[in-house]
Amino acid sequence: MAMTGGAARPAPESLRLPGIVLGVGLGGFVDGILLHQLLQWHHMLSSTNDDRIGVKYYSPHTVSGLEMNTVWDGVFHTVCWLAVLLGLAILYARVTHGRRRVWASRVLWGWVLAGWGLFNLVEGLLDHQILGIHHVHGGPYQLWWDIGFLVLGALLLAGGHLLQRSGRPFDPEAPLGARMSGRSL
Repeated sequence: MAMTGGAARPAPESLRLPGIVLGVGLGGFVDGILLHQLLQWHHMLSSTNDDRIGVKYYSPHTVSGLEMNTVWDGVFHTVCWLAVLLGLAILYARVTHGRRRVWASRVLWGWVLAGWGLFNLVEGLLDHQILGIHHVHGGPYQLWWDIGFLVLGALLLAGGHLLQRSGRPFDPEAPLGARMSGRSL
């Protein structure tokens, strides 16, 4: 409980959950837009010819295979979009005052980076390593690209964690410029 003018009020809600959910969605968008669409290094099902779960292979080098991969890329982008919407909804529900200040908060952006790193780690381990349905960049060095993706995820997670720890907790009820105490975010 925080004290304001002698009255106790609940501590501000955490920015951790909305930041991580936003980071997962935004990280997925970076992956899908950069690696799937712009660089065209892979699609959702581009490595199912040697996956570990028996998904039918849809070669991205044929029209019908590219169509199916594009559909699954669309499913992936839909999940990313829903994650961003959910993260924004949680953030909006938790921050009822001082919303402008929260967007400049190291705490929020640290958790967003941590969420992006979490996305890379989960997607890299699940899709690239465990299921094998696609790789970052197929070919003779695909393992190194996949490892690089995991290392980037770990760096984003660690960097995000450090960034959010370096920020001051955000209390939307505190007067502008007031010192905030505690690690509530």
